[in-house]
Amino acid sequence: MMKDDQRTSAVLGRAVRAARQERGWSQEELGRRSGLSRPTIARIERGDDISTATLSKAAKALGLAIRVESDG
Repeated sequence: MMKDDQRTSAVLGRAVRAARQERGWSQEELGRRSGLSRPTIARIERGDDISTATLSKAAKALGLAIRVESDG
């Protein structure tokens, strides 16, 4: 069973992958535009544990906003 943080990372990873693919970009292209390496983009998309700063760079390059909401 996935923990909440693992589930969140997986959801974020799928969102980054979908946005990248909608733009027709490769992982290499997103890496170039975000200043991140292709392996780091792959880690994000896999839902690996990454820093918010790293996620923010990828999101900004894709024109995505990261929003934190309360569960309650």
